Amino acid sequence: MQGSAYGASLAGGTFDFLSFVKQPQTILRCLSWLFSIVVFATITSEGYVNKAKEQDGKCMFNENDQACNYGVGIGVLAFLACVVFFILDGYFPQISNAKERKYIVTADLVFSGAWTFLWFVCFCFLANQWSKTHSTAVMADAAQAVVVFSFFSIVTWALLTFFAFRRYRLGVSDFDQEYRDPTNDHAGPYPAGPHVSSGPTGYQQSPFSHNQETPGEYQPPAY
Repeated sequence: MQGSAYGASLAGGTFDFLSFVKQPQTILRCLSWLFSIVVFATITSEGYVNKAKEQDGKCMFNENDQACNYGVGIGVLAFLACVVFFILDGYFPQISNAKERKYIVTADLVFSGAWTFLWFVCFCFLANQWSKTHSTAVMADAAQAVVVFSFFSIVTWALLTFFAFRRYRLGVSDFDQEYRDPTNDHAGPYPAGPHVSSGPTGYQQSPFSHNQETPGEYQPPAY
């Protein structure tokens, strides 16, 4: 069953949009995509406070610009990653190569796990800085929304990690035990060539004898 690894044997057919939308991974990616927009858009639009005597705005999280930069960076990268994995999820059922499927599933697992951890760090960092913020010019609703949706992002990306890990486990046993790449399979013997024979055919014996006659004694001519 060469095509069974990671569901490669089921590849083909038409794209079913309704089935794709109803998948748990698709719903979680939509939520993760929306949460990332809320985080980085809120920080970008309302996350910096301009004081009367200063031209440059300060981050609303305890005037720590690193907190705002971290939240924007994680949110933008999460937004782009969701778009990429949206496309891969839609194209995944059409892929018949088991190795390509394994690369996609592995990338999904690694990235989702990494972003679960990074969102956890973001939540803890922003919550800590917000607890130290005492400025009255800060919009509390915006800061609290960023912290809350950072926490929601932890949940959605953790669930995406779980589904990616489950899909990886379902395919890895079939891939390791049953999938064989014909170009890399050196276990079988090499086939014989089309023109191999046991020996030369149609060969005739050389007209020259291998046994040369020894010359006789020299006879001088008679005068």
